[in-house]
Amino acid sequence: MYTDGSSRGNPGPGGYGVILMSGTHRKEISGGFRLTTNNRMELMAVIAGLKALKRNSLKVTIYSDSQYVVKAFSEGWLKNWIRTEFKGGKKNADLWKEFHELSKLHHLKFIWVKGHANNPNNNRCDELATEAADGPLSALLADTGYENSIK
Repeated sequence: MYTDGSSRGNPGPGGYGVILMSGTHRKEISGGFRLTTNNRMELMAVIAGLKALKRNSLKVTIYSDSQYVVKAFSEGWLKNWIRTEFKGGKKNADLWKEFHELSKLHHLKFIWVKGHANNPNNNRCDELATEAADGPLSALLADTGYENSIK
């Protein structure tokens, strides 16, 4: 699975892109939100990809150009955030909790890839994410987790 997130302004309109691959099968997923942040879209891409999987207990390698997402999982930041109930105002707790539940269904491995480099799958995810963010405002969804947090 390749994932990427984007926002036009931070915060601003945002989107995510995902490419799921298994054998010869390939599926692209994207979505856009009217007001969100880049980090939220990076994480939302992973969540959308995991939700699209049709079976549990899969070995899933997730390629992301987000150090935030990769390190939170690989270096145990998320385990600590869960243990301390996101004490200290850690951002994006709603999405991290959702990801945490989805992560229990599979065997995940994260690999960081350099963004905007010579990786065709990462570049395609970036195109999907930015196209989704640039969609008509009337078609963009509400990122209620973010919008409620700023009220």
